[in-house]
Amino acid sequence: MGVGLCGNAPLWSDADLNQRLLATHNAERARIGVPPLKWSGELAQHAAAWADHLKNLPDIEHDQSLDVEGENLWRGTKGAYSPEDMVTLWIDERKAFRFAKIPNVSISGDFEDVGHYTQLIWRTTTEVGCAVRTAGEDEILVCRYMEGGNVIGEVPY
Repeated sequence: MGVGLCGNAPLWSDADLNQRLLATHNAERARIGVPPLKWSGELAQHAAAWADHLKNLPDIEHDQSLDVEGENLWRGTKGAYSPEDMVTLWIDERKAFRFAKIPNVSISGDFEDVGHYTQLIWRTTTEVGCAVRTAGEDEILVCRYMEGGNVIGEVPY
């Protein structure tokens, strides 16, 4: 139900959370000229299931069973980050981004420095669905994308 908790009181409703996460994704996509994403309830359900799994683990990890969906993960202190802040931390990876074919898209040479960003801006991705869950003193954000990006040998846009 309501997520983004301060104590036990929701800071935002699910609908508000969804809209804010989508708007932040789409603002960056508009900035670089790629089409906006649409919200997917099905992807949000997939994200929620994985977030429910992750909240019981000491660290976040990607779902290795994914086939065509892409995935971005985030974890931070509960109540310290807005939905916009969570996604903006992925967007901030653009500082290390250089336009090239995957995996050679990072000025550092380390794809992990930009992988969230490249998924977020991937041109052929058309849908996103996300979920936030509380894990002790932290919050976990999982976003799932259709179709997944970061395809080796392709450019993001």
